[in-house]
Amino acid sequence: MFHVKHFENLTDEVRWEAMLAKDRRFDGAFVTGVHSTGIYCRPSCPARAPLRKNVRFYAGPAEAEAAGLRPCKRCSPASQSAEEACVLAAVAAIRAAVGAGEAAPTLDALAALTGYAPTHFQRLFKRSVGLSPAAFARACREERVKAALTGGQGVGEAALSAGYGGSEAFYAAVKGRLGMTPKEWAKGGAGKVIYWAELATSLGPMLVGATDKGVCCLAFLPQGRPPLAELRARFPKADLRAAGEAFRALFERVVEAVEQPGPGNAAIPLDVAGTAFQQRVWEELRRIPQGETRSYGELAAALGNPKASRAVGGANGANHVAVLIPCHRVIASDGSLGGYAWGLGIKAELLRRERG
Repeated sequence: MFHVKHFENLTDEVRWEAMLAKDRRFDGAFVTGVHSTGIYCRPSCPARAPLRKNVRFYAGPAEAEAAGLRPCKRCSPASQSAEEACVLAAVAAIRAAVGAGEAAPTLDALAALTGYAPTHFQRLFKRSVGLSPAAFARACREERVKAALTGGQGVGEAALSAGYGGSEAFYAAVKGRLGMTPKEWAKGGAGKVIYWAELATSLGPMLVGATDKGVCCLAFLPQGRPPLAELRARFPKADLRAAGEAFRALFERVVEAVEQPGPGNAAIPLDVAGTAFQQRVWEELRRIPQGETRSYGELAAALGNPKASRAVGGANGANHVAVLIPCHRVIASDGSLGGYAWGLGIKAELLRRERG
């Protein structure tokens, strides 16, 4: 999903990291209850972050108020702004058109729907969703095709149902952006062989997965997390095999990249795929010199779009090769660590090692 209001099953760890990052994309997905003060807030509330022990997360204002909390006067979590209502209306219109196999509404049509000038609405939509209306519509169409392929439809039928002219138009539109070929999507990754190992590091157990082309997954494993959950979530039907002696040297280099980071990290082969924008962000991340950091805004500016900091954050979150694509080098604009999928303790230690 590309709009977090549609995300389901968010963990408290993800909510906490989003709150620390004051990520506006999560506004509407949940509210933060601060029981030491008796108030609840939006995830993006600019107030000082509370202590974790005082925080509970609720699905929405009704649940928070039922727990005896009152809305924050600073971020007004119980009300929906006119801008939020307009963006949600546009999202619904785009999804409805894609769901019906029709062309997505034009920017002018969306602006007329919401009452904003087209250029202003474009900025408003992108700031909230992280994508332009046109890019969001393309993402929705691709989502629809992927779901249809996974459900057993043929490529041509799936492409037509999502509003593409046919399979050729679909292939041309998504070339290089799916991460797998359409046929592989249809099979849920069946036929791909991924070799994996759970490795011991000073930062805790680490899962590494690799194909014959390079590393495709690197994840630190919190206590109790099934070691293959990360791989199965991404490649549910792939052939997962325990790595043998042939992968020993590669995996030893991965462990060294964590324990003793150095310029050799960049030479470790990767097998990752993403959208064109995600690929640009990941390349820019690898250009950040070891021991240095950048804010989301600085990274967006380096990509030529200073207002795309939220989209940059989304691309960071889509990075499944921690450390090797160093998203830990991106911090909040105020100099704080911001968020990190594997916890701020690991992020801080990785940065300390690189600076050392």
